[in-house]
Amino acid sequence: MPGDKISILAHKPFTLTKKRLRWLILLSSFPLFGMVAAFGIAPDTSLENLPVEEVIRGLELPEILPPSDENMTFWRQERIQAGDTIATLLSRLEVNNQDAVSFLRDSRNIKATHQLVSGKIVHVQTTAAGELLLLRYFPGGSEQLVMEKVDGIFKVSEQPVKLETHIQMKSGVINSSLFAAVDGAGVPDSVATQIVDILASDIDFHRDLRKGDRFTVVYDSLYGNGEPARPGRVLSVEFINQGTPHRAVYFQAENGESGYYTPDGKNLRKAFLRSPLEFSRISSGFSSARFHPILKTWRAHSGIDYAAPTGTRVKAAADGTVMFAGWQGGYGNVVILQHHGQYSTVYGHLSTFAKGLRSGQRVSQGDVIGHVGATGMATGPHLHYEFRFNGVQRDPTRVAMPTANPVSARHMPAFYEYTKPLMARLDMLRGTSLAFLD
Repeated sequence: MPGDKISILAHKPFTLTKKRLRWLILLSSFPLFGMVAAFGIAPDTSLENLPVEEVIRGLELPEILPPSDENMTFWRQERIQAGDTIATLLSRLEVNNQDAVSFLRDSRNIKATHQLVSGKIVHVQTTAAGELLLLRYFPGGSEQLVMEKVDGIFKVSEQPVKLETHIQMKSGVINSSLFAAVDGAGVPDSVATQIVDILASDIDFHRDLRKGDRFTVVYDSLYGNGEPARPGRVLSVEFINQGTPHRAVYFQAENGESGYYTPDGKNLRKAFLRSPLEFSRISSGFSSARFHPILKTWRAHSGIDYAAPTGTRVKAAADGTVMFAGWQGGYGNVVILQHHGQYSTVYGHLSTFAKGLRSGQRVSQGDVIGHVGATGMATGPHLHYEFRFNGVQRDPTRVAMPTANPVSARHMPAFYEYTKPLMARLDMLRGTSLAFLD
C-alpha cells in the first residue's frame, strides 16, 4: 500500500554476541538514514492507524578465528617504586621465573641494575608466555641501558638516547632560605646554582636576601624516551630582591660570543664576583677593629670571613694568575691571585687546593681553586677573603666593579628578537600568585 510503513526489526532468536551486535547496529541504521533523506510528513497527518509489519530475519555472521599467539610479543612498562629490586620489577612485568633467574644471573655485575632510581620507568619486551626478550632502562643522562636476549644469554649495552629540549618555567617565594624556596618550587640544584652565578655581581646571596623576595626562572630541560634526563641552561631569570627586580637573559651572537645580559643588552658579568662562594654566611665583615678570637686582642680585620662547611668549593673571583698557593702563617693554606691592573685577591684557611693548582697558572672567573677549611689561625671552617688594590686591602662590598662589554650595536636587533619571548614568559609568571614556602 502506498501509505503503509514497514518496520524491519532484527529479532534475536539466539545469543547476542558483540560481533553480532555490531552487524545489527550497522544494518538497522540503513533504513533510518534513507527515511530522513527521502520524505517528510505533511502537517496534520494522523499517525495512529498506520499498519506496522514485523519482519524477522536471521543474520548469518562470518566466523572470525582468534589470531595465533605463537609469534606475538608485547611491550610492558613499570615505574620503579621505593624499595624495588630487579626481581620485584620482573615479577610485576609478568616475566616467567626461568628468564627472571637467568636475567638476574647475567646482570649481577651490571651496576645500573642494582641502583634503581625511584620514579624512573623500566620497559620490557616479552612473549605471551612471559619469555623476556629485551629490557630497556633509562636512568638519566644521555645513554640508556639495554639488555637483550641473544642465544639464551642476556647481553648488555649502553645506547645513546636522542634528547629533546623542553622549556620549563618555575617561580617561588623566599620565606626562610633560598634552599627551601628552590626545593619547594621543584627547581633542580644545578639551575639554582646557575641563578646564583648569573646574578652574583648584583645580589649578595649571603646577606642581601629578605623574606618575601621572589624569583622566576625559565630554563631548558632535556628529555630522553619521554623521561627527564637532566636540566640544561637557564634562559632567563628574574629575582626581586628587597623590592628591586633584577633580570637576566641568555644570548649568543652570530660571532659566538655569549653570556647573560640585562633586557637592554648590558653585560651582567662583572670583573669580580661579589662572593667567591656559592652559598654561605658572613661570620665577620670588613672592619677597622674587632676582637680576635685566638689572639684575644683588638685588631683590624682587613677581609671578609664566610662561614661554610669544610669542603665547600671556593671560586676565583676574577680572571687572573696564581701568584702563590701554599702555606702562609695565620692564613694556613692560602691562594693569592693577581688580576688585571693592580688588583689581587686572597683566599685563606683552605682545607685543600684544586687539583693541579700551581703558581703561574692562569685561572678564569668562577674556576674552583680550593675548598673551605680551618687551617692556620682559625676557630672553625670558613673562608677568609681579601680584595686588594695596589697591595692595600679594600672592602669588596663597597668597591664599584667594572662590567664586561655589552651586546654590540649591530647585534642588538637579533638580541631583541631572541629575548622578546623570554621576557614575555617572565612577565606572565610575575603576575602569578604564589604560596609562601617554609
